Amino acid sequence: MDLVLLLFIFTLAAFLGFELIAKVPSQLHTPLMSGSNAISGITIVGALLAAGSTNETAGALAPWLGFAAVVLATINVVGGYVVTDRMLGMFKPKEKAKRPE
Repeated sequence: MDLVLLLFIFTLAAFLGFELIAKVPSQLHTPLMSGSNAISGITIVGALLAAGSTNETAGALAPWLGFAAVVLATINVVGGYVVTDRMLGMFKPKEKAKRPE
């Protein structure tokens, strides 16, 4: 029964997330992406806790899954900030080319 409830929550969250992202105008994408990247930083903290777990009930697989989560969450955060920086760079005024004197 717990598995069915978890699958229901996951499906509902995926559907809701897709619907919310699909309705975001392009002008709001960059600020929202920056905010979501900050929230994804919290994922790294959870992944570090999972990677350092020594709980016997979790087994030997938990630290490896935690390590994979740390790597993937870090790629997500860094990549998000790189994309955000590139998008914000499009709004910066362009410098005029200097003439040689």
